[in-house]
Amino acid sequence: MSRARPIKRVETKISAQRMYELVRAPVVTEKATLGSNSNQVTFRVPLDATKREIKAAIEGIFKVKVVSVNTLRQIGKTKRFRGRLGFRSDYKKAMVRLAEGNTIDVTTGV
Repeated sequence: MSRARPIKRVETKISAQRMYELVRAPVVTEKATLGSNSNQVTFRVPLDATKREIKAAIEGIFKVKVVSVNTLRQIGKTKRFRGRLGFRSDYKKAMVRLAEGNTIDVTTGV
């Protein structure tokens, strides 16, 4: 029988400048606004951002309590324009679930 180890909670400390670098822009699409029904807000973040950094940045900038962070990497498409190949850039999205009673108004800006 193995013993379960206690989970260590690690506080992530980042500078104010890094916080504003992490939260690039809110995603305002039909699918992202449907997430607001379940207390979710979606942001574009850099490709090297981690979930812990994103959580610390959202809590630091907007003064809210974050329950969880889900991320996804969107690979850019290959597109053609007048017969020439072009590429859309890759980006990363973070879906942030807020604690009950907390809200972020994405229409006002930071």
